[in-house]
Amino acid sequence: MNKQNGASTIHVDLIRVVAISAVLLLHVNDLITQSVNDIGVLHWLIVVDIYSIISRMGVPFFIMLSGALLLGSSKKDEDISTFFKKRFTRIGIPFLFWGAVFFLWTFYVETQFATQNFIINGVLRGPYPTFWYLYMLFGLYLITPLLRIMLAHFTDKLYKYFTCLWLIGLVLSPLIEFVSGWQIYFDGIVFLIPLCVGYFVIGAYLVKIQIRRWILAVLTVSGFALTALATFLVDGGSGGDAVFFFQGNSSPTMILATLSLFMLLNSYAKPQNISQIEKPSWAHRIMHVISENTLPIYLMHMIIVYLLAHGFFGFVLTGRTFDPILSVPLAAAVTLTICLIIIVPLKKIPGLRKLIG
Repeated sequence: MNKQNGASTIHVDLIRVVAISAVLLLHVNDLITQSVNDIGVLHWLIVVDIYSIISRMGVPFFIMLSGALLLGSSKKDEDISTFFKKRFTRIGIPFLFWGAVFFLWTFYVETQFATQNFIINGVLRGPYPTFWYLYMLFGLYLITPLLRIMLAHFTDKLYKYFTCLWLIGLVLSPLIEFVSGWQIYFDGIVFLIPLCVGYFVIGAYLVKIQIRRWILAVLTVSGFALTALATFLVDGGSGGDAVFFFQGNSSPTMILATLSLFMLLNSYAKPQNISQIEKPSWAHRIMHVISENTLPIYLMHMIIVYLLAHGFFGFVLTGRTFDPILSVPLAAAVTLTICLIIIVPLKKIPGLRKLIG
C-alpha cells in the first residue's frame, strides 16, 4: 500500500459521473418498481436487488469525494470566512433557487396545498425529499473547519483508529441484533461517529493510499455479491424493511463494496482540469460536462423523472413501457440526457450560471 499526495490524484470527474448515475438509477428504479405489480425471480434479482445495490453507492461516493476535496492538507489554512463564502456561492445560491422552484412545482404541478405547516416544514427540512442531501451537506460544512485542524494532525494509526470506531458503532451493534434477534448489551452510541461524518473523513484518507487494482476489484465484487446474496436470502425468510438491511449504507457488505469501488475508480487518476489533457477524447469531454453539472442534475432530475412518468415528452417510461430490466437503465440515461440538454444552454445565459449551480 502506497501513499499519494495532492488533490490532482483524485479522479473527480469519474467519481462524480458514477455517483450521479447511481442516484438517477435509484430514483428511476423506485418509480418503475412501484408501477410493476407482479415481478418474477429474475426481475427481482436484477431490478430490486442488483440495481438497488448499485444505486445506493451514489450518495456515499459524493460524501467521500467532498471529504477528499475539502479536508486535504492543502486546505487546513483556509480562512473560515473564505470557506463559507465559497460554499455559499457553490451550494447556497443554487439551494435557494431550486428551493423556490420546487415550492412552485409542488404547488402548481403536484397540486400540494400551500398550508402554513407545509411551508414551514419545507423551509426547515426541504421542499422536496431529495433536498435532505443538501441539509446533510450543510451540516458537514459547519464542522469542516474543525475537521481540517483535526485531520492535519492525523497519523496513519489515527485514521485506522477512527475507522474502527466508526465501523463498530455503525455496523457491529445493528448487525448482531439483526442476525441474532437479541437486544445486545453494548449500545452503538458508545462508539458513535455519525454515518455521513465517517464517510466524509474516510474519503480524505482513501485518496491518500494505493492498493493493487486487482485486489480492489476482488473486494468490490465480493462486497457486491455478498450484499446481493444476503438480500436474496433475507427476502425468503423475512419481510418489511429487514429485506433491505444489507443494502443500507451502514451494511458491512455495502461498506466493503462502496469503499473498494471508490478506491478502484480513483486508481485511474487523471488531472482534475480537462485543459490539462493534451487531446481529450469525447468520453473525457462528456464525462467532464456531466461532472461540472452534477449539482443541477441532482436538483433537477426528479422533475424530469416525474415528466417522463406522465408522458410530458410524448412518451412514457415506466415499468410497463418495457421490461423493467431495460427500462430502469434506459430511463436513467434519458433523464440524464434531458437534464444536460436543459442545463448546459441555460448556464450560458448571464446570471443563470450561479443560480442553477
